[in-house]
Amino acid sequence: MNFGQIVTAMVTPFDGRGEIDFAATKNLINHLLANGSDGLVVSGTTGESPTLTNEEKVELFKFTVEVTGGRAPVIAGTGTNNTRESIELTRQAEDAGVDAIMLVAPYYNKPCQEGMYQHFKTIAEATSLPVMLYNIPGRSAVNMSAETIIRLAEIPNIVAVKEASGNLDTMAEIIDHTPKDFSLYSGDDGLTLPVLAIGGTGVVSVSAHVIGNEMQTMINHFKNGNVQEAANEHRCLLPIMKELFAAPNPSSVKAALNLKGVPVGGVRLPILPLPNSQLKSLKQVLAIHEEITF
Repeated sequence: MNFGQIVTAMVTPFDGRGEIDFAATKNLINHLLANGSDGLVVSGTTGESPTLTNEEKVELFKFTVEVTGGRAPVIAGTGTNNTRESIELTRQAEDAGVDAIMLVAPYYNKPCQEGMYQHFKTIAEATSLPVMLYNIPGRSAVNMSAETIIRLAEIPNIVAVKEASGNLDTMAEIIDHTPKDFSLYSGDDGLTLPVLAIGGTGVVSVSAHVIGNEMQTMINHFKNGNVQEAANEHRCLLPIMKELFAAPNPSSVKAALNLKGVPVGGVRLPILPLPNSQLKSLKQVLAIHEEITF
């Protein structure tokens, strides 16, 4: 299943009391869908999933499905390091009407490759929803091998992987040995163009909150054979992508959205708001890109 070229890992807007701001969430969803996002991931790490209760997650799933109204696929982040809990949350997400789920590699308890295989297989077999795997060894402390992902791709409803290992050799192996309708998405904004060059589908993005249209332009240039134009766009966008990850995610992208007039509030502990020094740097990078002054 193809979820589009750019799937945005959506932030979760909070109000002044640190509670989910649903009015701001509606505004954000409409902003994203009007500015380059083909699909949305709800309650991923960028959505501060570690700080959301399961009740809040389900409420977000239902709300996003309602606001999106079929305009784009909604992918619910239901993966945890507890297989039974993941199954329960997945069932609730399915009842909420989401289009697919994303399952992160089990973090902290560090299962072996066979343990990860059985974890994902068990969850996939408990739902009729399409499944996107999420490999991010920098956060989970385990790396799903290409062999494990290739095995999992044989399960009918495991249809995609968000690959954030940064290893292009591994990604090429996955693309080469999975079914043609299995999609590999870059989990790193800065690797979007290289991943496309080896046969990837697109990116699950944070930066698309701010530069979604520009990223679509880059991807379309590449797919239309305008490789030099795509490369130029890539180099132009890299400083923004880097700046949006200069602090623990999602403090930078939330600050950028607030600066651009898309209010999303602050972050929940243990993430901190962007300090003034980094806020100044972010303003400078955005000003250069947009030729405006904050």
